[in-house]
Amino acid sequence: MQVLDSILALLTESEIPFRHDMHEETRTSADSARVRGEPLEIGAKAIVMKVDDRFCVFVMSAALRVSSKRIRQHFGAKRTRFATPDELRELTGLVPGAVPPFGPPILDLPLYVDPSVFRNERMAFNAGSLTHSVVMSTEDYRRLIQPDVFELAEPRI
Repeated sequence: MQVLDSILALLTESEIPFRHDMHEETRTSADSARVRGEPLEIGAKAIVMKVDDRFCVFVMSAALRVSSKRIRQHFGAKRTRFATPDELRELTGLVPGAVPPFGPPILDLPLYVDPSVFRNERMAFNAGSLTHSVVMSTEDYRRLIQPDVFELAEPRI
């Protein structure tokens, strides 16, 4: 629960209002939206990917999917791939589905965010656990994190 505790401490110390929910284990964005009682679109889905030779966190609305093509184009990269569960555990200490939408100081990985996250007044995300979620203002998130934003997602087919 180290990542969860770090997120809650960061938000509290930064005097950012948030809601912390404990719920049944969720493994999909749709399940998370259901247990939170929130629309799928406000879910902030965070994915760890390897871009050529470095790992990064990419965040988008849970209603969308990551676009490897857009990421390769943005970075001028030759290859992208998802982190394996073992790599994810080694890099973050987390399991798939538990990655929060943070880079430093929470996760020691570069962070990139799709503009879809900011189309809603609030965002919800799994906070380092499959059984803990945080709901907060997207504007507070933007001010706190000051993310690098680019179009990295595309509609689900």
